[in-house]
Amino acid sequence: MNTNSIGLSIEKSAQISGLLNELLANFQIYYQNLRGIHWNIKGQSFFDLHVKFEELYNDSNLKIDLIAERILTLEHTPLHTHEDYIKVAKIRVGVNVKEAKEAIVLILDSLKELIVIERSILQLAADASDEGTVSMMSDFIAEQEKTVWMMKAWLA
Repeated sequence: MNTNSIGLSIEKSAQISGLLNELLANFQIYYQNLRGIHWNIKGQSFFDLHVKFEELYNDSNLKIDLIAERILTLEHTPLHTHEDYIKVAKIRVGVNVKEAKEAIVLILDSLKELIVIERSILQLAADASDEGTVSMMSDFIAEQEKTVWMMKAWLA
């Protein structure tokens, strides 16, 4: 079997990298949505949500870097243009989101999409014995599921 420099199948690494690039594109849209709602949120929840949205976009920025570096570790090239992100991403772009409920729903919808992609990557990486990617996806999913629970509690 042909393997790359970390001993993984070249073919499976390409498949994993393809899904990681899809995740990267979606995270870039999610990140920018978070920046927008952080800047534009209004209302009585402003102080709490402004801080929470900053926490979420800082976390997303770190995850974006981890995803890109994992793609490079698998010996592929991460997407890196806005044009590519828009073409690939499934997460909707939030335009002029100012109301708290609308912002939380946008976050929940985005997290659902991210988790679906991450579960696909997790399965593919597990089948390829790619523990590095499996570990990263497991961590992302656990954190995001907790965020979903908290956001849904806020909406209740």
